[in-house]
Amino acid sequence: MFISIIVPVFNRPDEVEELLASLAKQTFKQPFEIVIVEDGSSNPCEEVVVRYKELLDISYYYKSNTGPGDSRNYGMKLAKGTYFILFDSDCILPEDYLEKVVKAIETEYVDCFGGPDQAHPSFSSIQKAINFSMTSFLTTGGVRGGSERLDTFQPRSFNMGISKTAFEASGGFSNIHPGEDPDLSIRLWELGFKTRLVQHAFVYHKRRIDWEKFYLQVNKFGKVRPILNTWHPKYSKLTYCLPALFVIGFWMSVLALVLLHDFFLKLYFLYFLIIFGVASVQNRSIKIGWLSVIAVWKQFFGYGNGFIISYIKIVILKQDPQKAFPYLFFKPN
Repeated sequence: MFISIIVPVFNRPDEVEELLASLAKQTFKQPFEIVIVEDGSSNPCEEVVVRYKELLDISYYYKSNTGPGDSRNYGMKLAKGTYFILFDSDCILPEDYLEKVVKAIETEYVDCFGGPDQAHPSFSSIQKAINFSMTSFLTTGGVRGGSERLDTFQPRSFNMGISKTAFEASGGFSNIHPGEDPDLSIRLWELGFKTRLVQHAFVYHKRRIDWEKFYLQVNKFGKVRPILNTWHPKYSKLTYCLPALFVIGFWMSVLALVLLHDFFLKLYFLYFLIIFGVASVQNRSIKIGWLSVIAVWKQFFGYGNGFIISYIKIVILKQDPQKAFPYLFFKPN
């Protein structure tokens, strides 16, 4: 099994530097290649790649901007490997990452796997708070929080592996973004392939450091979910609606307060108090605990509001997804 690592990049040379530095430190002894696909960047990372050519077997390709999904497909078509591992450019790998992954695949083979993410000690307080909101069992951490079975895990493309056989059979990622990774997982299941979570194969994932960008990101996640539910109704789950119910419940609690009933609003206060406590203890920082409250608030309301808007347009009004939300779809080459 020869491993090809595929990394789509868009205007993030500094992140590529950190990712390649961590790949150069891998304890994995077998040969592997890295394929960097520059997705139409105005601030390319080619100079960074050149500096690592003596340390790593690395290829660099520049193409027009067609989105991360199509860029991953582009890279996998050019790669030499029989098994592809996909990372976002804002990931940093533990030194034993590849060693653990290959051992897991060889011990119990699966055509598609995903791994979780953690916050690196060097991350900023906001990055650690966002990581908490995206991974905690108390939030919409979802898969990474343990809401899905390990053998029906929907891998996220920031830390994901797929065999060449499964890629060629499925055609790879579709042009929706975000949401291209759960869509691919479901199509793989329909083709008879299996997916699995490799719990110890984690990466350090930086994510967004700007509150506005984080809100927009999770808002898109919310808008995508009703689209995926209509494409794959068999795999729709009530848990995907929870952020929307959270938002609706909050405004109903505010209305109840106007009518002098504060019980439900107190439940929301208690929930965020628990978030503050758990995040503070977990990160050993009251500051991160408070920032985690902000992150979870933005996560629930960003996703929930996006889900509600999309549900109205896609499910109730039966609008075409690409016309309702054209910015969620890239045009492939």
